Amino acid sequence: MVVTLKAGSRPPWVGLGAAVWVQIAAGNGYTFPLYSSALKSVLGLSQEQLTMLGVANDFGENVGIIPGIACNKFPPWAILLVAVCLSFLGYGVLWLAVSETVHYMPYWVLFLALCVATHSSAWLGTAVLVTNMRNFPVSRGTVAGILKGYVGLSAAVLTEVYTMVLDGSASKLLLFLVLGIPVICLAMMYFVRACTPASEEDSSEHVHFLFIQAASLLLAVYLLTTTILADTLSLSAYIRYIFVAIMVVLLMLPLAIPLKMTLFPANRRKKDQSTGSSGNLIAGEDSNKADPLLTPSSSAAYLGSFMETDDASDVDTLLAMGEGAVKEKRRPRRGEDFKFREAVIKADFWLLWIVYFLGVGSGVTVLNNLAQIGVSLLGLNDATVLLSLFSFCNFLGRLGGGAVSEYFVRSKAIPRTAWMTVAQILMVITFLLYASALNGTLYAATALLGLLAGQVYDSEAAKQGGSSCAGPDCYRLTFLVLAGACGLGALLSIILTIRIRPVYQMLYAGGSFRLPQSSGH
Repeated sequence: MVVTLKAGSRPPWVGLGAAVWVQIAAGNGYTFPLYSSALKSVLGLSQEQLTMLGVANDFGENVGIIPGIACNKFPPWAILLVAVCLSFLGYGVLWLAVSETVHYMPYWVLFLALCVATHSSAWLGTAVLVTNMRNFPVSRGTVAGILKGYVGLSAAVLTEVYTMVLDGSASKLLLFLVLGIPVICLAMMYFVRACTPASEEDSSEHVHFLFIQAASLLLAVYLLTTTILADTLSLSAYIRYIFVAIMVVLLMLPLAIPLKMTLFPANRRKKDQSTGSSGNLIAGEDSNKADPLLTPSSSAAYLGSFMETDDASDVDTLLAMGEGAVKEKRRPRRGEDFKFREAVIKADFWLLWIVYFLGVGSGVTVLNNLAQIGVSLLGLNDATVLLSLFSFCNFLGRLGGGAVSEYFVRSKAIPRTAWMTVAQILMVITFLLYASALNGTLYAATALLGLLAGQVYDSEAAKQGGSSCAGPDCYRLTFLVLAGACGLGALLSIILTIRIRPVYQMLYAGGSFRLPQSSGH
């Protein structure tokens, strides 16, 4: 049964504001550098063993097939509930090991626990990202950029908590993840819901998005500044708690939009009367099953010329349908919505997968070894400043990527994959900077970056006659290999962009991707 609540009683902006908090929790995988050193020392692991745990961290975080399928069959609250169970179980095991509550933990158990713990990120991110992109279908790029930006900031948020509240304790951080992620998800579960989307763009919507982007940018600058202050100055507990309280207020700023709608509802009611109740809340599973992420639009007519090669077979099919011989069933074409089984046999799918694998894989390789990189190249005692810097620039890349790609896809019909090429080229430059090990380049390279690694590290450490490695040789070979991987990724992303640009030109021929007034869903 589908129940429609009063128009505007729960606008999609409430769900977007709640999604911000869920995305902060979804970035729990970024905290690995904060407790990796504790894992290594407490359990007596080699760098190669630690790097393999980093692989488990990344594997769990990035396997999103199951939550993606589940998101089309179950409501968002059910997806979030699965994430709660995964994070509680996985991080609970890690806390038992690091706190030495359990004195012996088999290595395979730690590996599995990390996979389970960080797999919660995939469920958290999928639930809020898919739901909000459906709630704002004409601003998908902007919404994706905002939410991905906040998950990028999550590393800095959690670093702030780790430094200023948890006193830099790895065991306290893991306990915080065990309890904090469930609390956040259970608190926000009610608000992350599907809403009836608006069928047209609205000028006020653009202003609201600008406000959230400005709020997130303010938060990013604030987090980087306070982390550096905490690292360079000796702050009292009182000042640290004030810093954290201000951070919480900044995280709540997106909720100012639905608050404004509640206090000043006149303009919204007028809008609802002319365009329909865009804020209606749909409670029930049917809304999640029926709405595809990419809904057919009036621009679909432009796809006709792209599909002329299939005209003959379509005519035959239509004639057969008219005679009742067959039911309409055909494979989707470029620009239409694909099911997973239909997408996985397409070359474009695998090109995109390989490009993503090379780019993200090389990035997280550095992230997982960030603590050891800081020690070997700069002699840093911890990775808090580097991780906060990484988080800040990761946020800028994600937020800017969404906004810039949305602008160019509407104005020039340039495919979003073109910006993956730009990112890969920047990463090539980044890894060459890392490999050079010139003075000051570590911070610059970490900013641009926004398994081999362990084996190379251990090999160099053995040459130096110890378990720890110091100097640029510790990771030079790793960085050169990663630069080559990103170069290949840039080449493949160029090929992918050339292949799919005709589709973008047709879908966005009118300057924007518009939804029909009634899509039948």
